[in-house]
Amino acid sequence: MNKIARNVKNSSLQNCTKIILVSSLSFFLSCNTSKGQNVKTFVDGLAKPLMVENEIPGLSIGITVNGKHSFYNYGILSKDKEAKVTNETLFELGSISKTFTASLATLSHVEGNLNLSDPVSMYMPELKNTVFDTIALYNLGTHTAGGFPLQLPDEITNDKQLINYYKTWKPDYPVSAYRVYTNPGIGLLGVIAGKTMREPFVKAMTDNIFVKMGLKNTFYKVPSEYLDEYAQGYNKTNDPVRVNPAVLADEAYGIKSCTKDMITFVDANMGIGNVKNNLSVALMNTHIGYFKTTEMTQNLIWEQYNYPVSLERLQKGNSYDMIYKPNPVKEILPHQQPESNVLINKTGSTNGFGGYVMFVPSKKIGVVILANKNYPNSSRIETAYKILSYIEKKL
Repeated sequence: MNKIARNVKNSSLQNCTKIILVSSLSFFLSCNTSKGQNVKTFVDGLAKPLMVENEIPGLSIGITVNGKHSFYNYGILSKDKEAKVTNETLFELGSISKTFTASLATLSHVEGNLNLSDPVSMYMPELKNTVFDTIALYNLGTHTAGGFPLQLPDEITNDKQLINYYKTWKPDYPVSAYRVYTNPGIGLLGVIAGKTMREPFVKAMTDNIFVKMGLKNTFYKVPSEYLDEYAQGYNKTNDPVRVNPAVLADEAYGIKSCTKDMITFVDANMGIGNVKNNLSVALMNTHIGYFKTTEMTQNLIWEQYNYPVSLERLQKGNSYDMIYKPNPVKEILPHQQPESNVLINKTGSTNGFGGYVMFVPSKKIGVVILANKNYPNSSRIETAYKILSYIEKKL
């Protein structure tokens, strides 16, 4: 085939792709009008039984298809106020917050302030001549530093005690040999990310991530003017609870956000929207694959599966055993560059809230589910998976 023929063929393929994409988007949008309630009816059929089964007071679901957003809101912010949930209702993200911490770290890397392959002690001189001389920054973001506990000990209440804890901490496993899900690891990475951006962590995150991404309803400490939008959380016994301030809470699980902002965050992670330059590169770098587990690839906090993936495999990758037990891993060398035909996900919980994010970059489809009740991961995953599968079949 000559050069001109190849160009004509490529141009035709591109035009066909554009036509298919426009048609797909038109179909999706038409499903949310008064003349076509297919998507809404389907989501309603999943959300309402989910809420009844798990006694969830309020639920917000956001869907993105190539940057076109749709929101489905159910129930109330609080049993006391009866205000209805909207796509701007603030929910505690729990460990989904860790994906933002990873993004700040990769941004600092892209801007030349740190290198994720460097040892931790290079950026924390207080930890020189400790195990952190041999633990890389990326180990902190992949739960492979050697077996931190899930939470810091309760007696640690200030920065001095925190540094002393790290100085005397001894790993249970060799570095990069086991994945042990933990808050102290990503917490320390967040401290270093803020330090290398020359700002306190919360300010660094706000200035460099929230503001630049246009996330106007995303906070660590909810401002007084937004308190009416902050849902009341409920624990497993239906008692009202909210997250308590603690050392490394901001870095590990402290963000409050809404489906409107989280869908924007998902879009940016799929290369959609107005996020450009260093931040765009940084977000993609959180999708680098560092380790293989039996079920999935561990990126920087994000967890990745080859697509398509079965619901069973997705459930196993988010199971109790994966979260609470040590899992052997094999490091991917060289580290795997971001891929598009994958499903990327993250769960998050506090005592009173439960959330889940999943997206498939090659399909440009994402789903966010936020609730003011801590309910099983398996139920969140199944609901999001069914929504994603339904939409993909319709496109």
